[in-house]
Formats: sequence, C-alpha cells, structure tokens
Amino acid sequence: MRLLVVSQYFWPENFRINDLAAELVARGHSVTVLTGVPNYPEGAVYPPYQAQPAQFAHHAGARIVRVPMLARGRGSLRLVLNYLSFALSASLLGPWRLRGEHFDALLAYEPSPITVGLPAAVLRAVKRAPLAFWVLDLWPETLQAIGVVRARWILGLVGQLVRFIYRRCDLILAQSRSFIPQIRRYADMATPVDYFPNWAEALFADAGVERAPEVPLQPGSFDVMFAGNVGDAQDFPAILDAAERLRAEPGIRWLIVGDGRLSGWVADQVVRRGLQRQVLLLGRHPVERMPSFFRHAGALLVSLKKEPIFAMTIPGKLQSYLAAGVPVLAMLDGEGADVVRAAGCGLACPAGDAQALADAVRTLAAMTPAQRQAMGDNGRRASAREFDRGLLIGQLEAQLLALAGGARGESLLARGAP
Repeated sequence: MRLLVVSQYFWPENFRINDLAAELVARGHSVTVLTGVPNYPEGAVYPPYQAQPAQFAHHAGARIVRVPMLARGRGSLRLVLNYLSFALSASLLGPWRLRGEHFDALLAYEPSPITVGLPAAVLRAVKRAPLAFWVLDLWPETLQAIGVVRARWILGLVGQLVRFIYRRCDLILAQSRSFIPQIRRYADMATPVDYFPNWAEALFADAGVERAPEVPLQPGSFDVMFAGNVGDAQDFPAILDAAERLRAEPGIRWLIVGDGRLSGWVADQVVRRGLQRQVLLLGRHPVERMPSFFRHAGALLVSLKKEPIFAMTIPGKLQSYLAAGVPVLAMLDGEGADVVRAAGCGLACPAGDAQALADAVRTLAAMTPAQRQAMGDNGRRASAREFDRGLLIGQLEAQLLALAGGARGESLLARGAP
C-alpha cells in the first residue's frame, strides 16, 4: 500500500504518528508524510533542522515532504497564524510537491488543529484516494473549553469548517468512545466512525533502564511525576494548589518533565508560592528518555481541566503510563478516569479538585511498595488488554487496506474494466 500521511506535526516533534508511520513501513508499506517544519512545542524552528534540513527528510523508512509555515511563537495570534499557514501551504504546495505520485489511501492525523483536514481534503480530491481522519481533539468544543474562542459566531464558523472536513472523509477514527456522538453531529451519516485509541510505544514497557541522572535523588521521597505538555488544558493551577496543600510533608515531591505554552507561568508560580523544594521543573526530553524518568516516579500524574469536552477524552499519555507499570494519579472526569478505576491501576479524583488530588497523593504515599506494585501490574495488564500496539496498528492497517481496495475497485468500474 502506498500511504500518504497528512500531519502538521512529525518527527523530530514528539507525536504518536511517528511510531505509526515507522510501524507501517516495517509492515512493508510505502509511507510518505506531508508535514511542516518542526517547531513544536518551543515555538521556534528546531536549530538542528535549520542547520541541516536534509537530515530530516526521512524517518524510519518514511519519506518526509515539508512545506513552509509560520512557527508557533508565543501568544494566541501567532498560534492561529501557525495553524492557518500550514493549512494554506500544504493545500497549495502539497499537491505540487507530490505531483505525479499515486497513493492508495490518505491518513490525516489531528491532535489539533482541525485545519489539517483542509489539505487532506484537497489531496483526497487531487489524488482521488480515500481519506481516513484520526480525531484526537474535538473542535470547536476544545477551543471553547480552553478559552481560546468565546464568541458564539466564531465557534459557529469553526463548526461549519468541521462539517466541511468530516464530510470529505471516507473513514473517521475517534480516540475515545465518547467522541463518536460528537463527531456524528458534523459527519455524513454514511461515513463510518470507529473507535481507535492511542497506544503506548514499546519502549515504555522496558523496566530495565537506568534512572535519569537529571532527577536529584532524595532518599525516602515519594515522587509524583507529570510528563508531557505543560498547557492550559492540563490545569496546572490545580496541580500547584495540591502541591501547596502538601508543602508541610517534606517526603513528597512533584517532578514536571516537559514544557509548553504555560511553562513560564508555572516556573513563576513555583517561585511565588515558595515551592522550589517541592516542585522540580526538569524540562523537555526526547520520548526515548521517558522510561528513565519514570523509574523515579512513585505515581504518574495525568490531568485535564473540568470541562465537558475533556471528560470525553482519554489523554494520550495515559496509555504510556499504563505500560510503564507505575501507579496512575488521574485528576480527570469521564472516560479517562473510568479507564483508571476499571483497571485498578491507581487513584482517580474529580478534575479541578486540588484537595482531592492532595488526598490521593497522601493515600498512595502511605501504601506499601507491594500495594503500589500491584497497581502498576494492573496497569500493564490493562495496557496489553485494551491498548496493545500491535493489535491496534493491525486494525488500522486492515481498515486502510480495505479503503484502498474499495477505491481501486471503484476506479476499475469507472473505466469499464471487467
């Protein structure tokens, strides 16, 4: 199968689409990725890419075709321009740079923004190939939840854009079951909408790695680790409130591994609240290093703000946490919290409830190592049962092959072939 992936983000940016492309190549498929220049999450183009862009033209056997775009920078206006510049550039330059090439199927990857669907729809028409669209973030609901857009008329226009994109898809994949009814509001009723969650990269199951030397050792401490994007959706005000409530308990530390648009605010708040000893900001590190950081964790924290849209979301990091075999602390509502409770792999408390989070940390810290290990083992079993990488990618591979086969059959019929 000749597959074209359309994604605003790709390697060396850290997204699960990198792993998916690599695995599909390993299964014998030809994969081309249309993407932009790497600038997430720092907001500036990666210096190594600027110095030697030719070194970033392939990843694990997948060919990468990049189009120019405006880097994210800082501030809402720059972010909007970043989204629009990729959509416009990929829609206009993408067909030209891929001219003369045939693809059996297209896959659009949408962790946000929805505008990645515009070049995907253009290429579907130009290449006459079926399009699968993987929805990891619901628009316009997410825009409203994080306060980026409040005007109803703008949200209405975004809804029309979503409808335009979904109705040009041949298959829509939803990262949680709760997404499916929301997607159905905008999609054509004849378009299949299937549940397709994230998985954990195989490296997270490796328990034999050495501990990350960047984390200062503190004998007897109970370390709560947050790993990933430091943004508005993750509700760091509530996390820091919980840290303040546990200030008097010197054995509890909070380790933040990652960065994002809210990193500066978090760093300032740690100083203002006098939490320098309790909260350690360890910066961003490659995904390959994450298992070495997880070795320090007594619990892994996943959080989202208290909003209806986030109650429908299974955060992508949750699958990695489960595979790591470390107890999970979930300050979540809805489907993500249900996964933790059903698996018995940790403790869940309501989104936005700093006191409940502090209480959950105390509870976990008071457990014996054997009790916490049992939770971690439950997480590994849930990972293998519900989010197995091989099974999920195999499912997607079969769906893409079916789309490609159906498209070839329709093409033969159109030409009058027997």
